Amino acid sequence: MSQANPPDAAVSTERLLSASPREVFAAFEQPERLARWWGPSGFTNTFEQFEFKPGGRWVFVMHGPNGANYANESVFRELQPDTRLVIEHVVKPWYRLTVTLTARGDKTHLAWVQEFESPEVAAKMRRITDTANEQNLDRLQSLLASEAEVNGRKAP
Repeated sequence: MSQANPPDAAVSTERLLSASPREVFAAFEQPERLARWWGPSGFTNTFEQFEFKPGGRWVFVMHGPNGANYANESVFRELQPDTRLVIEHVVKPWYRLTVTLTARGDKTHLAWVQEFESPEVAAKMRRITDTANEQNLDRLQSLLASEAEVNGRKAP
């Protein structure tokens, strides 16, 4: 949590994933994999720019299941391999997403915290993000499970 925003300006969720922190981090850093799971159920992505480095830009369009397109632009603010990512969504709605990965045996605890500019914006966004973030992590979990099966490891 940044000191700039009060705790009620944040939306958070967490998940225990059946994959190592290295495998989970790789699902963020490899654009072809990230495009497969990023976003709520039914969404697809077209990445226009993906610079996975501190200060790097990530420009993409999310395509909704209803045919609507949603332009997105983010900046990677902090990348600590296998442990932490901080991504700033620099178009409306502004937010800073902090993803923390912690090894728990052969699994990874993922903490996902979106900080919005104010508690009022967070309250409005929570109606969408609570469900959307869970669906997003469901898709990540599914990707990791399918890759585990392909690689001959036991799926979660």
